[in-house]
Amino acid sequence: MENNNNIVVLWFRWHFYQMPKFLFFVWKNYLSFILDYFSITLLLSTLFAPWKKYTYTYPKGFLIRQRINIFVFNMISRILGAIVRVFLILLGIIAQIFICIVGACSILLWFLMPLVLLGLILIFLML
Repeated sequence: MENNNNIVVLWFRWHFYQMPKFLFFVWKNYLSFILDYFSITLLLSTLFAPWKKYTYTYPKGFLIRQRINIFVFNMISRILGAIVRVFLILLGIIAQIFICIVGACSILLWFLMPLVLLGLILIFLML
């Protein structure tokens, strides 16, 4: 008969199986949240779209000066949109990297916590 009521066995199961599973779940949720929050895939697909859809339509007829002004404005709007989107994409990538590092360190610290506590107890016993 297996003794599942032993507190040491229950603690080991919780600390090394249930909690890491939960931590990976939370880590995955943070990663998907950052990806969704910054909308990196959408920003990449609309990289050269005009900023906030600010564009002018070309007039009918052959008004060269007006056409050049509209072309310049539309290009500036697209360039501004690309600059803002590239900045947001880079910010999203930096946030993803940060979440990856913090998540990996958190899980590593979770596994090392019993050893750290045991070391602290031994240090205090030696004093």
